[in-house]
Amino acid sequence: MRYFYFLVVFILVGCKSTSVLDVSKESNAISSYKVQESSVSATLKTLSADDMQGREAGSAGINKSADYLVELLTKYKVKPYFKTYRDTLANFKGTTFNVVGVIEGSDPVLKKEFVILGAHYDHIGISQDGVDGDFINNGANDDASGVTAVAELAKYFGTHKTNKRSILIAFFTAEETGLLGSFHLADKLKKSNFNLYTMLNFEMIGVPMEADYTAYITGFSKSNMAAKINEYSGKKLVGYLPMEFQYQLFKRSDNYPFFEKFNVPSQTVCTFDFKNFDYYHHVKDEFEVMDIPHMTRFIQDVLPVVEKMANAETKEIILK
Repeated sequence: MRYFYFLVVFILVGCKSTSVLDVSKESNAISSYKVQESSVSATLKTLSADDMQGREAGSAGINKSADYLVELLTKYKVKPYFKTYRDTLANFKGTTFNVVGVIEGSDPVLKKEFVILGAHYDHIGISQDGVDGDFINNGANDDASGVTAVAELAKYFGTHKTNKRSILIAFFTAEETGLLGSFHLADKLKKSNFNLYTMLNFEMIGVPMEADYTAYITGFSKSNMAAKINEYSGKKLVGYLPMEFQYQLFKRSDNYPFFEKFNVPSQTVCTFDFKNFDYYHHVKDEFEVMDIPHMTRFIQDVLPVVEKMANAETKEIILK
């Protein structure tokens, strides 16, 4: 009997120890992971280079950008969501496509729900009237910076697979011509009974704000997403910008079609505050004026936020 007692205690202690180790291993994956400035810089510089010709939807330049994004998703072990990564728009005059990948969740139930991470990779192309001999609108901040953030998130989750819910990676085209890429994808997913939990979009995060938070969130009062982001990050990562409401930015980026179609929290994070960047839709929106350390810190702070979004046992982010 005494032997049986010690055997039971040994088994219980052993099981408890294993459980602790498993939890520690899972949490340590993200706590020990470091976003590299060199990786952030390389992606941003490639997307905003002159040979991308300003990434206008339907152009050879944006097609070259799409090729690069497909290479990244393949490298980061993110699978295509459709038959291929490229999903041709049905609402665009000409030919252009979103680039869409998926990281399947690990939980047999929660993986049926999706978190979408998005950013638009198109820009406004080449100007007729240049500045100082420069005619290419490189769009480093708008929105190669947001695409770079999503690419870094895809890199982590694609290679570490720590998400219980599935994560859809969406690089949108034709945002500059009326959110056509995101409207196309939202409509297509809605028709297929896609189970969307929440959508987080990244727009113009290339330069820091002067505020007591890192970024603002559009549609601040529409859901509790800001509060949950700050809770998940353990700091005041996002806040409210009055000019966001004044200019109705909630309806002006790729979050909006998903809110409209699915009626779930779908919002954009941004650090452009109308005072900290003079080159909106300008040929001088170039890699050289981006703040890589700021971007790297922000992406690092967002990583645990997305992981907790993907792993929460219930849908904690809700509409108000």
